[in-house]
Amino acid sequence: MTAAVEETGLGQAAGKAATLVRDSVKTVIAASMVGTAIEFYDFYAYGTAAANYFPHIFFSAKDNPTVALLMSLLTFAIAFIARPLGSLIFGHFGDRMGRKTTLVVSLMTMGVGTFLIGCLPTYDQVGVGAVAILCLLRFIQGIGLGGEWSGAALVATENAPEDKRALYGSFPELGAPIGFFLSNGTYFVLESFNNQDAMLAWGWRVPFLLSAILVIVGLVVRVHMEETPIFRMAQEQKKVVKSPLTEVFRKSWRQVLQATFLVAVTYTLFYTLATWSLAWGTKSSADGGGDLGFSNQQYLLMLMAAVCVFALFIVLSCVYADRIGRRRVIVFSSCALVVFAFAFPFLLDGGLVGQRNFVATMAFLCVGFMLMGIAFGPIGAFLPELFEANVRYSGSGIGYNLAAIVGAAFVPTIATWLSANWGVHSVGLYLAVMAACCLIAVLSCKETKDVDFTK
Repeated sequence: MTAAVEETGLGQAAGKAATLVRDSVKTVIAASMVGTAIEFYDFYAYGTAAANYFPHIFFSAKDNPTVALLMSLLTFAIAFIARPLGSLIFGHFGDRMGRKTTLVVSLMTMGVGTFLIGCLPTYDQVGVGAVAILCLLRFIQGIGLGGEWSGAALVATENAPEDKRALYGSFPELGAPIGFFLSNGTYFVLESFNNQDAMLAWGWRVPFLLSAILVIVGLVVRVHMEETPIFRMAQEQKKVVKSPLTEVFRKSWRQVLQATFLVAVTYTLFYTLATWSLAWGTKSSADGGGDLGFSNQQYLLMLMAAVCVFALFIVLSCVYADRIGRRRVIVFSSCALVVFAFAFPFLLDGGLVGQRNFVATMAFLCVGFMLMGIAFGPIGAFLPELFEANVRYSGSGIGYNLAAIVGAAFVPTIATWLSANWGVHSVGLYLAVMAACCLIAVLSCKETKDVDFTK
């Protein structure tokens, strides 16, 4: 009889969870997508500044512009190195204390680091100390973002109906193009009303300072959200473990490796499209670019148009991932990326397409972001589904953020060095290798569309 009472209690908890899913879709969207959009806005603002302004502001002592650009892009890598540490910290508390509290703290961490970057003195004012503080704040940014994505993905997928997990998992994924659009839109407006001298003097600070408003909005949304039903069920059934990290590396190390290489190519592709190509398209060969002749404002406008394609195909790929499975969608995207990797350099070769060829560059950006959406969309559900509920925050977060090192940390730097020394076609070869690694990883995974997500 006692067992029957316990089963009834668990059944009531499950029923309550199901009701919460139906009644809180708007809250789920806001908590997972809005917060992630803010986080990615902060991150992309740094990427744009690192490609265009920081070489002059923090590395102005360098006589060679290409060296200054490379050093600026290296500071971009610091946050990616910090992200696995962030996933270890926030994953541990996310699997022990819950998704809600952890997500609030991760957003605050990211927001403080970003705002303070906008307050920094320049190299001309305080010398190398400015670079040191920049690197420290960039590290803090990485810690915060390390706990963000996996928590947001769990808020979405652990509130989802079983047959719509990939679609719900698209909510935090959509935060990426939204944050990117807001960041680039801010720079576009600033550059429309200010010349290069004004941007170097004060304009570059504005996106970082404006992030404070967005962070406050995100905090309000997350403070008022509910804890996920599946985590509450895990607490009620006493399945929460004391040391999630130990459990992950003891039982799920293979899934961590699979997750790392599933995501790594999306990072490589994204920062090839958004950061490296921005420098390539707007700078002369003497400054480490490709002599394509675009102004920074023109290229930002093209990126903003192409990122809409990214958002569209995130949703479409998730709809198909719920119908035909995650593996099939990602296998297709990996094979298509190999073909794209060998084709796109012809669209960015100034000797072939000439200067200011908007058609060729838009084709590169739109096809690239289309494939990015197809590859990135199902990840929001696929990665959490690889892990059990009591270690899901830690496992998916570690895999996702290790991918940041493998696939993104040094992408702008490597791509800039490759294109400067071996030509733009070597960048395509680099992307092809990463796509092949993703294909191997997804073929080693089992389909997860129908797994019991409560376990």
